Amino acid sequence: MANIISLDEFVTDEWYPGFKPEFGVQSSYVEPFQTFKKEDEERFWFLDFHWPRGLTPLGLIWNEDGYTWGTQYAAEQLPLPPGRGIACRVAGVHTYGSPIDVPSGYEIGERAARMGPNLGNFLVNFEDIWATRREEVERGWQHFVQMDPSSMSLPELATMLWEARTYHKRAFEIHFEVMYPLLVNFLGFSGQCAEWGIDSSQIGKMLQGWDTKIMETDRELGKLSTAARNAGLRDTFLATDASALSTTLDAQGGSGGAWMTQFRDFLSVYGYRTEGSCDVALKPWIEDPTPALGMIKSYMQNDSDHDFEHALANAVAEREEAIDIARSQLSKEEQEGFDAGLAMCQKANFPWWQDDHNFYIDLKVSLPLRWAALAIAEKSGADNPEDGLYLFWPELAKVAEGNQDFGKLKGLIKDRRDYFDHWASRRSSMPKVLGTIPEGGITDPVLIEIFGLNEHFLNAVKAAASGEEMRVLTGVPASKGKVRGIARVLSNADLLHTLNPGDILVCESTSPNWTPAFAKIAACVCDGGGMLSHAAIVGREYGVPTVTAVGMATVVISDGDEVEVDGDTGTVTVFKKG
Repeated sequence: MANIISLDEFVTDEWYPGFKPEFGVQSSYVEPFQTFKKEDEERFWFLDFHWPRGLTPLGLIWNEDGYTWGTQYAAEQLPLPPGRGIACRVAGVHTYGSPIDVPSGYEIGERAARMGPNLGNFLVNFEDIWATRREEVERGWQHFVQMDPSSMSLPELATMLWEARTYHKRAFEIHFEVMYPLLVNFLGFSGQCAEWGIDSSQIGKMLQGWDTKIMETDRELGKLSTAARNAGLRDTFLATDASALSTTLDAQGGSGGAWMTQFRDFLSVYGYRTEGSCDVALKPWIEDPTPALGMIKSYMQNDSDHDFEHALANAVAEREEAIDIARSQLSKEEQEGFDAGLAMCQKANFPWWQDDHNFYIDLKVSLPLRWAALAIAEKSGADNPEDGLYLFWPELAKVAEGNQDFGKLKGLIKDRRDYFDHWASRRSSMPKVLGTIPEGGITDPVLIEIFGLNEHFLNAVKAAASGEEMRVLTGVPASKGKVRGIARVLSNADLLHTLNPGDILVCESTSPNWTPAFAKIAACVCDGGGMLSHAAIVGREYGVPTVTAVGMATVVISDGDEVEVDGDTGTVTVFKKG
């Protein structure tokens, strides 16, 4: 009998108060982004972990440009054999996705045949392809970062807004047209290793130990932490809330003022980064440095700074050990196949790209849209510039083009802010999945390896739906080691700096802004995420026991519970309720 989780509560034609979209003008390649309909219950939908707060009306642009254009466009261009990308719905302010399956075995075979030459060409030329795409994204970035929206007229801002949308959409075409072939290549090698009897949990380790722009940023934060220690500022950092650190250090003068000069130099290079992926509502560090200062404070809660070079050396050593162990199980002929497959995976390296691309795409390409929206709202007489984020794309475009009186939207904006706050407060109780849980499992590689929607995840969801009490959870053994400690359950990154050394982090999933926490936590447990998720990659790089794709960790585990995390077996045990 099929397991069905009702979505009746979320069936509506209205997105936010006062808005019903015109579906004919949306950016979709196969299936448009929309609200839930009753017939959607026949499909499987997962709650996306990228936006734990939910998305504002303008923020929902990503669901159009990312899921319903980017994934579908890239899956068709490759083409991806089992799927045509991801379909997208919204429940309140929260995003749900579903794979668009290719139902015909014949069509899957034909798509695989067409994919072969495209994939081969991509893998051989990956380094040049990614360099070219990265340069394209950076050219666009330089175009916008040199603008001064505050000095522009409304017609000029209308032009900026449309250019920013074009840039945003193109960035996610690039994102997924690179991601899909990297993922297919990884899965092909992983599948071959399984046939040879090699433990699949070791494949990720064989691809770790290369530097990325995210790790580069974290090292610079580490250097600032060391500089603060050396300047005698540790007590100030530990005694001051992160939101007040910049004011306190500036007022302190002397060593505090000198350190703030170093910090601002850092922001000029690395500060165009938000505290989450693809969300116009998030401020970059250059606009609000609190998150970066909070990360540095996190480093300083340890008695000594994190040794990045030592951690990297350990990751490299673990990589080479995993490779040697795998090769030792194989015949000479099998070793030749293994070596060739591994070399290609290390060249077209998904875990490396996963972190590297975040710096160039996910954490900043939404900023030009944000800047345009803030300036349009301000010039139109908004009470708060961020009111512009509570308009949908066509509404904001009409305001910028002079075809809509912003003043007449103020009451609607207030209602939408209240709507956002209501649904954001419900995040912890939102169903992890909706609709029909597939009996045969998920076939879309993105959902398996990135989101961790594997058998462990689905079994946990089924158990929770049946009311079964769970004390032992099972997931993906993403990073080895066994640790017992006190759980801290976080719904987003806002309170990362409050983690204490030795805490066990429990969350839906992590993104690059969570990385510095791995320098002080004892272990990490995630509801979602596969072997190629951010938490899995960073857990291995930092040597932190990590279990992903647990399914219901944030539901079963409460703040203060005593838990054991076994990164070797992928089990999480709740010993004592807090």
